[in-house]
Amino acid sequence: MNKNKNEKDSMGFCLVSNLISLEGKKIGFMYREELEEDAENDSGWRFLAGTEDQEYVDNEANSKVYEVETIADFDPAIIPYLNYPFGTELERIEGKDEFSIIE
Repeated sequence: MNKNKNEKDSMGFCLVSNLISLEGKKIGFMYREELEEDAENDSGWRFLAGTEDQEYVDNEANSKVYEVETIADFDPAIIPYLNYPFGTELERIEGKDEFSIIE
């Protein structure tokens, strides 16, 4: 199958908390989840505001699927980290547009 230019350049999809996509909060926490074998076009990236509790995160209605590039347009601070490997967890450094790795 031939891909058009947009598909070729796409990193794939990600999951984004509604606190970011609907309420406009900045990304405070991001991680790249290891993927299932059948996870086509999933980048593995998950973006959270960082204030969600486990109950909020566990409710599928509280997140939506977006293309990674859409979220990078919304918060360009994530761009330098998007090629980090699966298993990476990062949190925003307070007051900055930088993230630090969570060990």
